[in-house]
Amino acid sequence: MYELIIIGAGPCGIAAAIEAERRGVSYLMLEHGSLAMSLTKYPIYMTFASSPENLELGGHPFPTGGEKPTRLEAIRYFRRVAEVEQVKVHQYEKVTGVEKGAHFTVKTQKRDGTTGAYETANIALAIGYFDHPNMLGIPGEENPERCTHFYTEPSPYYGMNVAVIGGKNSAVEAALQLYRAGVKVSLVYRRAELPASVKPWVRPDIENRIKTGAIAAYFSTNIRSINPTTITLEQDGRTFELENDFVFALTGYSPDQSVLRGLGVEIDAATGKPRHDEATMETNVPGLFLVGVIAAGYDANKIFIENGRFHGKAVVDTILARR
Repeated sequence: MYELIIIGAGPCGIAAAIEAERRGVSYLMLEHGSLAMSLTKYPIYMTFASSPENLELGGHPFPTGGEKPTRLEAIRYFRRVAEVEQVKVHQYEKVTGVEKGAHFTVKTQKRDGTTGAYETANIALAIGYFDHPNMLGIPGEENPERCTHFYTEPSPYYGMNVAVIGGKNSAVEAALQLYRAGVKVSLVYRRAELPASVKPWVRPDIENRIKTGAIAAYFSTNIRSINPTTITLEQDGRTFELENDFVFALTGYSPDQSVLRGLGVEIDAATGKPRHDEATMETNVPGLFLVGVIAAGYDANKIFIENGRFHGKAVVDTILARR
């Protein structure tokens, strides 16, 4: 019987585990993949927008080679902090269900095929967004040889016709990296212009590449199908095809709210935000807490590592106050 089970071992989950470890709360962290696995899906050459001190966990300094941390530096840092703090984590153990009675029962599927069941008085849900891309719902999207919702590196696509679907930072930066790696890039965005949220040091770069035609941009355009050698686009009621070898559908991600809904958490229909006390991070289901971006609903730009890393302290504070 644990006092706390943390579901998800990203940076915010690790921060919650550090709080529990240091303050004597019996806990276990469960992760369906590896520790800080979501970061391994980030673009290989990604640099964080945050300064390192805003990503630090448990007061551990975050040394970096430049002004902003890289993806690889962040992965090494978060895993090293977890090692130093001796956080209790089961990797590659997927949560398959949560039941609520006098306490919670968390059921799992382990990597070797066996199952697990854990009893706990409290749960901190720290699952993030990145495993649940927003699907386009078009023919051909399901073919991994033609389409993916995750961008990592440009090298395999040299000389190919590649379409990037989307216009926010992930799509824009992918388009630029692909272009510089010798890829023939088309940027397809459903809105009339790039959003204001594009990073200020990236915007001039992408705008100049579009202006010179180095990157072909199709604004106010939707993709309708991914065909064997082309994609079908629709712009202002007109449909046409582009030669295409591969599609990066970088249209964002959505929270997996199945556990929350199954346990009776109230979720705002418009914002997708689960009902919770922002001071304690506890939902309307007693003992069920939110940690990290899962608390933001559909707006993933409200909670980042920078502020989500403090949620674990609020959770542990609440648990200890009730002892």
